[in-house]
Amino acid sequence: MKRWLARLFGTREAGHPAAAPFGGAGNRPAAEDASLPDLDLDLAFFHWLAGPHVLGKPAPDGPVLDELARLARDPHDAAALVPRVPAVIPQLLRSLREDDTGAGALARQVAQDPVLVAEVIREVNSPYYQPASPIRNLEGAVLLLGQNGLRMLLARVAFRPIISQQAGPLARLIAPPLWRQSELCAQAAGLLAPRNKADPFEAYLAGLLHNVGLVVAFRVVEQLLPPGALPDGDAFGSRLVAAARLISARIADAWELPPPIGHAIAHLGDAGALPTLLQDADRLAKLQMLARGGQPLFVRAVLALPPEARRVYDSLIEQSDRQDA
Repeated sequence: MKRWLARLFGTREAGHPAAAPFGGAGNRPAAEDASLPDLDLDLAFFHWLAGPHVLGKPAPDGPVLDELARLARDPHDAAALVPRVPAVIPQLLRSLREDDTGAGALARQVAQDPVLVAEVIREVNSPYYQPASPIRNLEGAVLLLGQNGLRMLLARVAFRPIISQQAGPLARLIAPPLWRQSELCAQAAGLLAPRNKADPFEAYLAGLLHNVGLVVAFRVVEQLLPPGALPDGDAFGSRLVAAARLISARIADAWELPPPIGHAIAHLGDAGALPTLLQDADRLAKLQMLARGGQPLFVRAVLALPPEARRVYDSLIEQSDRQDA
């Protein structure tokens, strides 16, 4: 799987060879590499998100990139551009990371926040979980989900507003698909974690949080540029995505999430189980969303997926179908 993903998803920038973070790329025959497309999914996803909102002459990109560089150095200012984490979340996250924390104790902590309780009940009754009968309280949610399922649901419910609920017009339009990609990435990361000997819950959290810097980036665009003047060049898109990733990592550290999460986001694709699997998960989630648009290049990429990657991809399709039901 890794060799194939390196060939399919390798990125290429001016003056740099295609990236091959999964190893072995330099030892393959040229004919083998040429048989598969060389897709920059980060850039393709950026254009897919932003393209419909480029309505006029693009503005200079310098002010946006300079401000993103500043926010990467000051993650508290960056975090101020997204909704605050509910007060109960830090305590809850510490409990979620502890395997010996019982489901009853988790339910009692959730009960401290009525809004969170309502969200958990709403989520557990959604088509995604398909309960046999309506769930009306936290105890019922615990019985249906089990402890690990409750962990994943609580993390998703807690962090959804950070990405999906935005006030500005541009961020408000971009936030829903960005949250969808975050959910898919989190699911893929959780599925890939055991095979990579990584902590499944840390992998899931990294998938949920890796896009928070993109939310910040689009808020900066709204603050500094006129409506519709978003730069749409490849160079700007690549630099914005890189800056947003660093901001995501810095915010994860500022929110005192487990250190491996911020490290994996900042060093996506580098050596180590979590950075490697997070890159795989991110790319598969982006491919799923791009292919659903019916573009032939991405559809062919899906058809070429090897069995292991296709199993994860199909799981993402099933989740999307349940959410759309």
